[in-house]
Parts: sequence; structure tokens; C-alpha cells
Amino acid sequence: MKNSALIIVDYSNDFVADNGKLTCGLPGQQIENYIIERIEAYNNKQANIFFLMDLHYEENTYHPENKLFPPHNIIDTTGRELYGKVNDIYQNILFNDHVHYLDKTRYDSFCGTPLDIMLRERNITHLEIVGVCTDICVLHTAITAYNLGYSISISHKGVASFNPTGHQWALDHFKNSLGAEVE
Repeated sequence: MKNSALIIVDYSNDFVADNGKLTCGLPGQQIENYIIERIEAYNNKQANIFFLMDLHYEENTYHPENKLFPPHNIIDTTGRELYGKVNDIYQNILFNDHVHYLDKTRYDSFCGTPLDIMLRERNITHLEIVGVCTDICVLHTAITAYNLGYSISISHKGVASFNPTGHQWALDHFKNSLGAEVE
């Protein structure tokens, strides 16, 4: 894990909870324990953990997602908080130097964030990516990671989507087009 970082993408109430604004529901809830296992494994070794969270503003007519999806992950709402036990574990580790939380305003966790710079400062060469949605934000994050030269691993136990067809397509794409280790 020395040169590896765990990337947790958009695991928020709005994307996972039953009453979330853009929820993948049960599939997202079913990956919670796996995500917790991975957080604990990285935390126990004091390896880098990055929480990347979608950030939107109420009535922002300029954001391109507004034409595609209902308002979600609005700043200062409970919908934007980490979901369930992942939030609990985050609250217990958030002050550790190896734990990072970054806001993102696009699908891609690298776009407009300091993620790449922070990874390179820490000599990270491998990314383990978990979170939601497999075929949207996880996919766009993985594509940029690949294009930036990172090796990638993604477990089917750690990603979910509201679109089963898109989920399976993305898993195949990670393996066959991005050379990711997919289990």
C-alpha cells in the first residue's frame, strides 16, 4: 500500500440512501461494508485515503448536470454527507494526515481538484477506486487516472450504480480498455 491510495467517490446520502435525490439505492448500500473494510485496511497502515465528494449549489443554472439530473449533493444539505457507517468511520479518522476530503464539481474526481498534485506529492502510483456511480463518476475518474499514468484496481464489491447495464459495461471497460485490475 506504500504507493497506493484509496479513492472513495461520491458515497453520499443523495447517491446511496433510500430517500437520496439521485440514489442508486440498494446496490449502493450493499457495498458499504466492503468500503469500510478498505478504509480500515488503508487506515491501519496509515496509507492515503481520499474522499471525493460531488458539490452542487441550489439553482445553479450554469452547471451542465442540471440538464441531465435532478438537484443533488447541494452544499450544506444532509444529502451531501457521507452515507451511513462510512460517515461514522470518516468522523473517527478525519484528522489523520493520511486522510483527505476534496470537493469536486464534475464527474471526474481530477477535474478542478488538486487530486493529481496531492497524489504525486505522496509518490502514489496506484489507485484503488470505490464508490458510486460505476458508470458515471467512478468511470470518469478511472479514465483520467489511466490517462495520467496511474495503475488502477476496482472491485465489483466496491462500486455500484442505479443502471445495472451501465455498471456491467463500466466494469468491462475498466478491465479491457483501461487495463485495470478488476475483481
